[in-house]
Amino acid sequence: MASPLEIDEENDNKGSMWDLQQKFDQPMDAEAGRLKNMYREKKFSALLLLQLAYQSLGVVYGDLGTSPLYVFYNTFPYGVDDSEKVIGALSLIIYSLTLVPLLKYVFIVLRANDNGQGGTLALYSLLCRHANIKIIPNQHRTDEKLTTYSRTTFQEKSFAAKTQRWLEQHKFIKSTILILVLVGTCMVIGDGILAPAISVLSAAGGIKVNKPEVDSGVVVLVAVVILVGLFSIQRYGTDRVGWLFAPIVLLWFLLIGGIGIYNLWRFGGSVLRAFSPLYVYRYLRDGHKDSWLSLGGILLSITGTEALFADLANFPVSSVQIAFTLVVFPCLLLAYSGQAAYLVNNLHHSQDVFYRCIPEKIYWPVFVIATLAAVVASQATITATFSVIKQALAHGCFPRVKVVHTSKKFLGQIYIPDINWILMVLCIAVTAGFKNQNQIGNAYGTAVVLVMLVTTLLMILVMILVWHCHWILVVAFTGLSLIVECTYFSAVLFKINQGGWAPLAIAGVFLIVMYVWHYVTVKRYEFELHSKVSMAWILGLGPSLGLVRVPGIGLVYTELARGVPHIFSHFITNLPAIHSVVVFICVKYLPVYTVPEEERFLVKRIGPKNYHIFRCVARYGYKDLHKKDDDFEKKLFENLFMFVRLESMMEGCSDSEYSPCEPQTEQSRDFILNNNGNTTSLSNTDYSISSVDSIVPARSPTNVNVTFQSSNSHRTEVDELEFLNNSREAGVVHILGNTVVRASRDSRFYKKIVVDYIYAFLRKICRENSVIFNIPHESLLNVGQVFYV
Repeated sequence: MASPLEIDEENDNKGSMWDLQQKFDQPMDAEAGRLKNMYREKKFSALLLLQLAYQSLGVVYGDLGTSPLYVFYNTFPYGVDDSEKVIGALSLIIYSLTLVPLLKYVFIVLRANDNGQGGTLALYSLLCRHANIKIIPNQHRTDEKLTTYSRTTFQEKSFAAKTQRWLEQHKFIKSTILILVLVGTCMVIGDGILAPAISVLSAAGGIKVNKPEVDSGVVVLVAVVILVGLFSIQRYGTDRVGWLFAPIVLLWFLLIGGIGIYNLWRFGGSVLRAFSPLYVYRYLRDGHKDSWLSLGGILLSITGTEALFADLANFPVSSVQIAFTLVVFPCLLLAYSGQAAYLVNNLHHSQDVFYRCIPEKIYWPVFVIATLAAVVASQATITATFSVIKQALAHGCFPRVKVVHTSKKFLGQIYIPDINWILMVLCIAVTAGFKNQNQIGNAYGTAVVLVMLVTTLLMILVMILVWHCHWILVVAFTGLSLIVECTYFSAVLFKINQGGWAPLAIAGVFLIVMYVWHYVTVKRYEFELHSKVSMAWILGLGPSLGLVRVPGIGLVYTELARGVPHIFSHFITNLPAIHSVVVFICVKYLPVYTVPEEERFLVKRIGPKNYHIFRCVARYGYKDLHKKDDDFEKKLFENLFMFVRLESMMEGCSDSEYSPCEPQTEQSRDFILNNNGNTTSLSNTDYSISSVDSIVPARSPTNVNVTFQSSNSHRTEVDELEFLNNSREAGVVHILGNTVVRASRDSRFYKKIVVDYIYAFLRKICRENSVIFNIPHESLLNVGQVFYV
């Protein structure tokens, strides 16, 4: 005898939109494939690529471009007494820029973007589509048919297939990967605090170089004022001033490159010997521990590399590669070489070499451009922080916060008010607390190298599962990356007590918050999954559900994409009435960057028609934002009505090959309605009716052998549509489950601390679900229940 859970599962896989049989045999496979590939590949003309490369300068390379402000100061914070050390440091900078930003990120890691989105969580989403490593199992087979759900296939006996099975069989490995991703995410958040602090403080330090009588406190105050202004304007977005970023950063690169050429001409090109890797060996051999510790400062020459990947946005990889190879890389090499040439002849100026080597006539214009470039660089890291937190929200790894789109044109431009003010307070605290670039630089370097290590480890899985690389290539990439990054990591470990503790403390707090929230989210989902109501119980209540059915529509929100949630049984056993129409709504996020509007909704019927119970699954990507309630309701009812029309049409037609009651087969096809009411088929898909806007061109069905039983089916359709319309006019009520999670009495003390104190505190201060879903207060009904873990 089947258990209630099994009965529920069996009934829940029948009668849905994605299980309706093919009635119109129109070959649309090629069209569907074309649409899917449209999201994967775009061809750009040479002129357009150059234009996009120019625009990417302001978004992607701001942070990396401002590193010359503070690298030599952090490399030699106590001065330098030998010109050979300067040449050795320059050699390390040259090869660090070549190996990490150029070879690793620009030409390899950027290719691992998720449809134009970068960062550790984007890599995690990419891996989730190629292996079942997501801890919350809320995906359905229909999700894989999305046009944005790109994935590769591999042979059963391949190394990729073996790796996939190994990952899926071990829960500990899944949890380890998640923690690794969360560590990388927390370090990116740390970048959002430390990068503005060091960039703006370094730029403002130019005041003291030209005016030595100015007190250091004034420089810190100027930096704090700039930071307050920067964070205060975040709510307006960058759409209006974003067009200024690219020319500012381009001018900055041309300036530092030109100043580098000037210093090489003025002081000679003897420092160009640093292009020989022999000087790297000599620097580390002769300097012993001091040279090893100075690697923490040299590491800052590649800061911004991790933001380069996180801020990739929707720029094609080729445009970002062009910008780096033609502008960023040569200008940075010239800038550092010019500073080294100046420093060799002025060893006592190591702490402010950037401003010292500027020609006197253009000093203040360069100071202004440096400050503007620092602001642009800070903006890039703040935007990256907002982006990763939005992705963490979609994965259930961050408390609910309000997310605001600041641009109608660009999906990725968002603003998170709560996080913005937290970043501002922490950034000002770091700037005013440390007061000097050296300690902030040590902190920044720690955060950067940890993000790079996480990216390297995730790239191993990407190369195996997604790219199907030969194991020799995987070992070569991993070995070279780990040698460079572990070397830098060992150097920053010695500076933990000199500021390096700051990102670890910040990341530690955010990691606890994110992991606790995700842990309880998983436990709550498991509770919902195992306590859902069986269809046998629902059917036993009869069409009235044992209650009075009052006019109106009840929208019951649940985390389950299948089955009737426990909250519904709690509702009908404690209240005397239920709405005449009930719609279970599951808002779920998928490991894709976006779900097209026309593919967002899946609709099905639960139980017999006279029960008037439906389910709607609203699918979102990690870049999507839940729209206003009116818009969401409108789309929902459009899809619901379209489902009823198609279902009635399917019941009223027959052909010689299929019957509506036949079980689902591998060869069956489903329907997507066009905006003129026609239906087209997509081979081997499980889509439900998406919306009145189709993802395929509207065409009349051909080669159809259909007999319509029009009178009964049309009358049934009209009656039910009229019933739904009348119920909608009577009123719509949003029913939310207010689940309180508590630790059971026999739980260990640390579990009680996590659930009863940390999670309870986070739940109290975070946004309510009704705010996230934009539900009006007057039509909201909360149903409470307590769940013990």
